[in-house]
Amino acid sequence: MHHRFNLLTLLLLGALIVGACAGPNATQETPAATDPEAETEDSADETSADDAGEGSLVIYSGRSETLVAPIIEQFANATGIEVEVRYGSTSEMAAILLEEGENSPADIFWAQDPGGLGAVADAGLFSTLPDNLLSRVDPRFASPEGLWVGISGRARVIVYNTEMLSTDDLPDDIVAFTDPEWAGRIGFAPSNGSFQTMVTGMREAWGEDATRDWLAGIAANGPSLYENNTATVTAVGAGEVEVGFVNHYYLYRFLAEEGESYPARNFYLNDGGPASLVMVAGAGQLASSQNPENAERFLDFLLSTVAQQYFASQTYEYPLVEGVVTSSLLTPLSELNTPDIALGDLADLQGTVELLQEVGLLP
Repeated sequence: MHHRFNLLTLLLLGALIVGACAGPNATQETPAATDPEAETEDSADETSADDAGEGSLVIYSGRSETLVAPIIEQFANATGIEVEVRYGSTSEMAAILLEEGENSPADIFWAQDPGGLGAVADAGLFSTLPDNLLSRVDPRFASPEGLWVGISGRARVIVYNTEMLSTDDLPDDIVAFTDPEWAGRIGFAPSNGSFQTMVTGMREAWGEDATRDWLAGIAANGPSLYENNTATVTAVGAGEVEVGFVNHYYLYRFLAEEGESYPARNFYLNDGGPASLVMVAGAGQLASSQNPENAERFLDFLLSTVAQQYFASQTYEYPLVEGVVTSSLLTPLSELNTPDIALGDLADLQGTVELLQEVGLLP
């Protein structure tokens, strides 16, 4: 069960937990408003530099350095393992892995969304993960073939300006935003990987024609297009647009920095459609890994209570294991009406990009 506290208590608790478990040289950062749930006996919570083995680890990260560098550094300090990280977008890192193939120096691919993971898995570049890792998360948040495991959850939401709208003004499903009454009132980032994953989910649930119709309807309403989710939330808070299509956690960075008076809130669509998708940031071990034991050890650490608490309190994402404190402002994962779409079926991001280009939402 998730315990619930107010946001201030959550942030203080998260800081204490991460600070207490970090090594003396660890750096703790709270991400700024820019883009950039069972404990097991062998959990990395118990790891210390005294009993750690030596060695190295190479991570290809599709996650922002601002978000994940502190928790990677904590792992390195706790284990004594020398960690090298190559950062880039998830699509960029996946493309590099596909090009490098079996010659890649990477041990771990940590992706922002299941699309990138699926592309690498489909190429046969991942090794099968052990059950003691896969069993820590709900099966829907891991590869059906055991090739990658979810690390943290990110829900799609509608962020809205509370001075311009109330929840009664918002529709029950995302299809309604194609109505002409929403012309000039919508913002989103069409190049963002999570938006593209949501559209890929639409293609999976609705089919190509219905998804094309929705995109064309949104395009006809003259939306404001932004570079990323942070810019979208900024625009909503400033009243530049009234609603935005984003991931849930971006808002919490603004609330942490500017206070609960910030004039925006998240709205969770409850129709069980693709716009209610809960995506995972996940990771897999490369079959060509030169450091397989350290790779498995890193994944074990990411699924430990300490690391999961970091994601809950520092990046405001959903923890995927039990026993982690979450914000009282965050709708519990168990209460979300999510679509019955397998995350492993969201790999065709290229088809989605082509569709977005076809309707004029991408160049």
